[in-house]
Amino acid sequence: MPADSQQMQGERNEQGQFVKGRSGNPAGRVAGTRNHATMLAEQLFDGACGALANKAVAMALEGDAAALRLCIGRIIGPRRHRPTGFTLPPLRGAADLAPAMAAIAEAVAEGVLSTGEAWELSQFVDTFIRAIEAGEFDSRLQRLEAVGGVVAP
Repeated sequence: MPADSQQMQGERNEQGQFVKGRSGNPAGRVAGTRNHATMLAEQLFDGACGALANKAVAMALEGDAAALRLCIGRIIGPRRHRPTGFTLPPLRGAADLAPAMAAIAEAVAEGVLSTGEAWELSQFVDTFIRAIEAGEFDSRLQRLEAVGGVVAP
């Protein structure tokens, strides 16, 4: 061990903080080094992967529900962001927003959309509302500045 513990630490700036891009522990693990236990486990299972997969499939075919779930989950994977048959009414202005929200609510009631899908679509409609409001605010501000003779900086 060095006589001074500061010798093993990384460089610091005048405020005492570590210099950006430099490790605070230069004697630490080398970047990219893998955990020893992980490497041992991988070596242990290297030869057994095929046998383990075959055993899981055999157990699933024999009716083991957990093995079946494991196999199906790895083969198919969870479905995310699937396309729906729902068509959002066209949004062209503020008058179209209430019918769009009513269509979303109706689709949830009929089971065409899940509540999560409805929430995502309602966020889309909300963003559209905000865009309309921002455009209207800008046009009103420009009209007021034109009437008052004030020019925006």
